[in-house]
Amino acid sequence: MAGLLRRPAPRTLRGRLSLVALTTAALLMLVLTVVFNAVARHRLQHQADDELRARAAAVAATVDTSGTAVRVLETYHDALLDTNVWIYGGGHLLEAPPNAGRLTRVADALAGRGGRRCVTAGLDGPLRLCSQPVPGDAGRATVVTALDLSPYRSSADTLLLGSLALDVVMLACTYALTRLAVGRALRPVRTMTDQATQWSAVASGERFGRTLHPAELARLGTSLDALLDRIRTLLRHERQLTGELSHELRTPLSRIIAELDWWRARPRTAAQTHATHEVIAEAARSMRTICDTLLDDAREGASTVPGTVQVLATLHRLAQDPGLPPHVTVTADGPALEAGVPPALLERVVSPLLANACRYARSAVTLCVRHAPDGVRIEVIDDGPGVPPAFAGQLFEPGRRADPGDGHGGAGLGLPLARRLARSAGGEVTHDPGHAPGARFVVSLPAG
Repeated sequence: MAGLLRRPAPRTLRGRLSLVALTTAALLMLVLTVVFNAVARHRLQHQADDELRARAAAVAATVDTSGTAVRVLETYHDALLDTNVWIYGGGHLLEAPPNAGRLTRVADALAGRGGRRCVTAGLDGPLRLCSQPVPGDAGRATVVTALDLSPYRSSADTLLLGSLALDVVMLACTYALTRLAVGRALRPVRTMTDQATQWSAVASGERFGRTLHPAELARLGTSLDALLDRIRTLLRHERQLTGELSHELRTPLSRIIAELDWWRARPRTAAQTHATHEVIAEAARSMRTICDTLLDDAREGASTVPGTVQVLATLHRLAQDPGLPPHVTVTADGPALEAGVPPALLERVVSPLLANACRYARSAVTLCVRHAPDGVRIEVIDDGPGVPPAFAGQLFEPGRRADPGDGHGGAGLGLPLARRLARSAGGEVTHDPGHAPGARFVVSLPAG
C-alpha cells in the first residue's frame, strides 16, 4: 500500500485527466452503491414485515375474544397458519410451534412488550419476528409470527454483487472513454507541437491561428503566433544590427589595414610612424563611436541621448576624411548652425549619404547646410547618374540596391540606417526625385 501511495502520477496530461475521471467516477459509484444497497435492504426488510403482519392478521381471525377467555378456533388450514406462529391470551402462551426452543423466549419477550413490534433474531439463521395485537379485545390476545430472512439476505447479497460488477464495468468504460475523448481533444495540441518543431520563426510564414481549433486552443494559437512574431522581429533586428555594424565598421577597418600595409611596405621615419599611429588611433575611435551609437539606438525603448553639434565643423571633418576623394565641397548659410543631436549621431547619419555620393559622383560632391523652419537642413548633392525612377520606392529598404553588378561595393544598408538614426532623433532623411542631374538627399534635424 505504501508503494502504491508513493507511485508517481502519470506524466502525460491524458493519463492525469483519465486518472482524475476514474477516481471521481469511483467515488461517485461507491456512494451510489452504498445508498442503493441500503435502500434495497430496507425495502426487503419492509416486505418481510408486511408478510409477517399479513400472516398475523390471518391468524388473528382464528382467535375468539368474545368470551371471558381467549379461545383459538380450529380451521382446515391450521397446519399452514401455525407455522412459526405464537398466540398469547391474557399474558399466557396459548399455542406455539413445535421445537421452537429459544425462539419461543424471544416471542415471549416481544409479546410481553405489547403493541406492534418487530425484531431480528440470529438464532439458527436470521429470523424476523413481529407481534400483532388481536383487534377488538382490548389487547388481551397477541399473535407473534416469525419468518426466515435468508432468502431476503440472499437477494440483497446478489444485488450487492451485481452492483459491484456493474461498477467495475462502468469504471472500465469511463477510463477507456475518457482516454479516448482526451486523446481526441489533445490531437490538435500534438499537431501544433509537430508544426512548431518543423517551422522556422524567421523563414516560415505559417502560423497556428490559420487552422480551425476549439476556442481554448484558438486563443493559445493566437498567443503563440504573437510570440513567434516577436521572435521573428527580434531576429530580424539582430540581423539588421549585425549588417549595419559590419557596413559601418568596414571603412575605418579598411583604413587601419591600409595604413599598416603602407607602414610595413618599407622603412619609415619616426614622424611617418607617428602619423600612421594617429590615423590608426583615429580609426579605432571612430569604430568605438560607431559601435556605441548603433548599440544605443538598438536598445529597445532607448531614446536618443540629448546634445547639440556644430553642423558645419562636423561636415568639414567628414569631408576631410583621407578615404574620400578631394572634390567634396561644404557650403552653409552661416558658421554657427547647430543641430539638436549628438556629434556621433550626426556623423552616422551623414556618412552613408556622403559615401554613396562619392561612390557615384562624376566630378563633384556638395554638402550644403541651410536653416529650416523647424531646425537644420543638410543636402548631400552629387552629379552622378542619380537614382533610377523605378528604384526610388525601394531606396530606403534594407539590402536593396539599384544595380548590384555596378562594380561598387555595398550591402544596401547605409541609406536605411541613415533614415532610421535620423528618425530616432526626431529628424528625417529623404530623396529629392526632382533634382537633376545627379542625386540629392536631404537630412532634416531638429535645431540645437
